Amino acid sequence: MLGRIPILDLAPQQPDDLWPAKAFDGEVVPFSATVFKEGHDVIDAAVVLTAPSGRVVRRPMVQVNPGLGRWTASVQVDEVGPWTWHVDAWLDDWGTWLHDAGIKIPAGIDVELMLEEGARLLERAAEDETRGADAPALFRDTAGALRDAATDPATRWSIVTEGRVADAIALAPIASLLTSGPTRTLRVERQRSGYGAWYEFFPRSEGAVRHDDGSWTSGTFRTAALRLPAIAEMGFDVVYIPPVNPIGRTNRKGPNNTLTAGPNDPGSPYGIGSEAGGHDAIHPDLGTEEDFAAFIEAAKRLNLEIALDIALQASPDHPWVQQHPEFFTTLADGSIAYAENPPKKYQDIYPLNFDNDPEGSYTEMRRVFQVWIDRGIRIFRIDNPHTKPLGFWERLIHDVNAAHPDVIFLAEAFTRPPMMRGLAKVGFQQSYTYYTWRNTKQDLTDYLVELSQETADYMRPNFFVNTHDILTPYLQFGGTAAYKIRAAIAATSVPTWGVYSGFELVENVARPGSEENIDNEKYEYRPRDWAKAAMLGTTLAPYLARLNGIRRNHPALGQLRNIHFHWTESDDVLAYSKHLDAEFTGTGSPDTIIVVANLDPHGARETVVHLDLTAIGRLPGSTFAVRDLVTGARWEWGSDDFVRLDPYAEPVHILAVEDR
Repeated sequence: MLGRIPILDLAPQQPDDLWPAKAFDGEVVPFSATVFKEGHDVIDAAVVLTAPSGRVVRRPMVQVNPGLGRWTASVQVDEVGPWTWHVDAWLDDWGTWLHDAGIKIPAGIDVELMLEEGARLLERAAEDETRGADAPALFRDTAGALRDAATDPATRWSIVTEGRVADAIALAPIASLLTSGPTRTLRVERQRSGYGAWYEFFPRSEGAVRHDDGSWTSGTFRTAALRLPAIAEMGFDVVYIPPVNPIGRTNRKGPNNTLTAGPNDPGSPYGIGSEAGGHDAIHPDLGTEEDFAAFIEAAKRLNLEIALDIALQASPDHPWVQQHPEFFTTLADGSIAYAENPPKKYQDIYPLNFDNDPEGSYTEMRRVFQVWIDRGIRIFRIDNPHTKPLGFWERLIHDVNAAHPDVIFLAEAFTRPPMMRGLAKVGFQQSYTYYTWRNTKQDLTDYLVELSQETADYMRPNFFVNTHDILTPYLQFGGTAAYKIRAAIAATSVPTWGVYSGFELVENVARPGSEENIDNEKYEYRPRDWAKAAMLGTTLAPYLARLNGIRRNHPALGQLRNIHFHWTESDDVLAYSKHLDAEFTGTGSPDTIIVVANLDPHGARETVVHLDLTAIGRLPGSTFAVRDLVTGARWEWGSDDFVRLDPYAEPVHILAVEDR
């Protein structure tokens, strides 16, 4: 199992190594291994990758913790598909000799013996035909000089430590005991699987009109398309829409989740299925297949992608209830079990049972996804995937991606960590997270360290600041400042983030006793007056546009693993940086962003930020210019910097480090 030099603890890989680790196109991936050998010989290592095209990439590794033998190298993956990689390790014969000779020769111990061993190593290198044309002669001449007893040892020793010889050997080490470690696979997916800004809205609300008699005319795909330019202007990449299927009548929910719906209530889009069809059908009020295609095309013209919500559940009126009763759980009294999440009850929804007919239910679900793929959808937001068997998702995602490798699945699973992580492991490209409930400095720090380090090989977080189901107390009672704080941290701490429509209007009134908006859009039409908010200056749309513009202009924010936290003297002030070396930015210059956020939306905070300058590519003790990308203000910063953040002005600094 082991080669001559042990190569262990490889990363990236999943904890159980049952599925490949994941990365996205353009991601800077740290490859690492524990490499060691008995004795005190000098060893070296490199990571060797083979891209899907067959191109081989070789990068030298550096030992980041000599005592623990941990070696690492960062590589920016730039092809979509499966990459294979392994670590090569070898005994650095020349480095070992230099170490030993550097001790013995100055001390007068075994001087001629050490010089002879050096000469023989150079002669061995001269026989290597892969070296440059000038190298053999240089090595032979140097070997002869080492044996020249007429020259004092110090002079002979200086010959091998001067530039020409060292440079020639650096091109290819004088090595032995070459060992290749085990091969691992890295699945690299398209960039949107790991980077992007999401915006959720309900198409039926856009353009919806209420009449004098209380009846409504629903918004359609055609009227919803009119909202897309404003979303694009805010800099979003993905437009996520809830299910667009027909909605059942039986047990339909009314406003604010009441049990009785009136004749004008549209019902929850998650109560899927009626006489008009099931999961493969389009709600007649929204339009036709042609209207849906026009909506998709309108988004494409604006460089937006549409993400569709798929909820694998059914209303009592769904065609499956009659055609496939085996898809459901039948109770002792002959009734079908409706969905429950105690104390919540969802009388308008029948959950699916995947164990009664595993193959039949799988075949039907796979067909449903293909219908929407054929209609142009390449991103699916999956509602409550944690209530379905993990093996079902493993099979379905594998089958879909085998035929359509550009399809992305987002897991909406606010559940226990083992299931949340398990969904990511088996293939979900993105995951909702606990971010909405992480509000303190310690909670945010711990959680972002977990996501950027512990689970980054397989789990990609999508930091939604709110959803149609979630309006946290922090947003309910924090005012506009709370909305800015949460958006700024989400947009800069992870590569993928999102908002639910109405966030920019600071819609912060919750249904009493709940953490969701009152007059919830799940149960009723909710047209918004965007133009009025813009005229009154009460919209955060310009702020969201600024955040997304900052993200696009700063590649450091497009990475997950490069976040570094810095100490502040206030428990209410969070500070972190994101740094990307010049070789990875595409501009030839490094990119560094420093974020300092006041987490208290109610009061100003003053503190000192103590920066670890090495984490941002600066020398200890150095100073540099920073520019606030929100306000345009500039300061001179160093290792210890005073800040004052007022939530009634700007609660967050987003600072770009600039060269003078």
